[in-house]
Amino acid sequence: MGCGKEFHSGNCVCDILKEIVEAQNDVVENCCSTSCEQSISDLLGETEAGNGLDTVPLILYCKDGCKPFKGFGANPDDVGDMTSSFFFRVKRVDDDCCAVVELLRDPYDDDDNPKDPVDQKTKPLCATGICITVDLNCFCHVTCLPAVNALN
Repeated sequence: MGCGKEFHSGNCVCDILKEIVEAQNDVVENCCSTSCEQSISDLLGETEAGNGLDTVPLILYCKDGCKPFKGFGANPDDVGDMTSSFFFRVKRVDDDCCAVVELLRDPYDDDDNPKDPVDQKTKPLCATGICITVDLNCFCHVTCLPAVNALN
């Protein structure tokens, strides 16, 4: 097998992985218990877990160093009260890949500046009303968490 027989994206690794996925899908159904596709399916109610869900929480990873991206914003009730989060809800994406994302936080989490996604409390993740604009071209990876009801 050369550098991608069927796909010619200009990225050898991408082309090979596309061929592997295609071959694997011919052999067995390609299901993951946790994935962006599964979270979207749950959100749309295509599975039993879909009732009442309104958000696919996600983590973005910066290209340089592949570290999780942490967004910062001011509390809408007190501009001097800053907070941060590794978890986001996509609000809008334009044609140039600029996106507006909303910080998601556990309202009972007292740590306004967690050092790592695993340090941040996530149950329940709730919308904060704090939105930031990001350039999606600056990210190399996205992790989707299971769909939740974050807009209560």
